[in-house]
Amino acid sequence: MIALQVRDHGAGSLDQAQRRADEARYQEITCRSALNPVKGMPFFSWTLNPYRGCTHACHYCFARRYQTQFELGPGDEFSSLIFVKVNFAEVLRRELDKPSWTRELVALGTATDPYQPIEGHYKLTRRSLEALIAARTPVSIVTKGPMIVRDAELLVELSRVASCTVCLSVPTVDEEAWRTLEPGTAHPLQRLRAVRTLRDAGVNAGVLMAPVVPGFTTQSSKLDATIKACADHNAAFVAANLLYLKGGTKDHFMGFLRHDHPGMAQAYERLYPGAYASAEYTRAVGALIDTLKERHGLAELRGRGKRRITAARLGDANDELPLFDVGRE
Repeated sequence: MIALQVRDHGAGSLDQAQRRADEARYQEITCRSALNPVKGMPFFSWTLNPYRGCTHACHYCFARRYQTQFELGPGDEFSSLIFVKVNFAEVLRRELDKPSWTRELVALGTATDPYQPIEGHYKLTRRSLEALIAARTPVSIVTKGPMIVRDAELLVELSRVASCTVCLSVPTVDEEAWRTLEPGTAHPLQRLRAVRTLRDAGVNAGVLMAPVVPGFTTQSSKLDATIKACADHNAAFVAANLLYLKGGTKDHFMGFLRHDHPGMAQAYERLYPGAYASAEYTRAVGALIDTLKERHGLAELRGRGKRRITAARLGDANDELPLFDVGRE
């Protein structure tokens, strides 16, 4: 086990994110494989994750549920004990050099953030990008880390020799919701500035509003502010997904609600009898987001029915959708 004092070389100060990174423990391990095959995904068949665990400590993170497979808890251990696959880039190069590799799309950062602060020390993600460039392999990246601008020239080169799409995860620009739900992440506006920097460099970069969290970020005023900020920072696209809760992630999130927001716990139990919110509520939130994206020039509405669902809500900007009317303590 090692303890490292790390510093992020991304844009601006990371404040609370850096404090969490400094306080975490880092264990160096070796991996036998880097490319992870996945089934049932419509857009990619392979994933890359040079780290396990994440100091971003997002309470809703779906990857928390994977910790239980390694006899680790989905709570504090997920964000305070980070496994670093020190031979990751070398293993990846060997796999990409195999004659059987057909240059399929690879998703980078599906189970842990590839640009969490420790990347500033190990540079495993940067070295992985260099391997992907050499192998002319297309990649899609998801991150909350503005450190990604450090690698802008590699992303441009990867776009030239294959393809590269970057999704900065910005669920909300609301200050209270950000501090509550994502205690170890960089400020949302830092992430949006990273989007603008990458776009200016010629990278296909946009925003993933994921997850949209009922009761915390679903007020129409908060959704509108976030989508407007995406447009103001020249995002190439905006995609959004509603929160889903499975396994250890649900255990952690519901425990977080009961402890910090007890008034919301019962409403969540009704809305999430399983892993997903009700279909009616999911459609209503999606329709509202589509309407707001159209308002800010980021997308056109698909289907007139969605406009009818959301039009009445836009007049009362602070209201929560009535399907999930929760009180805030």
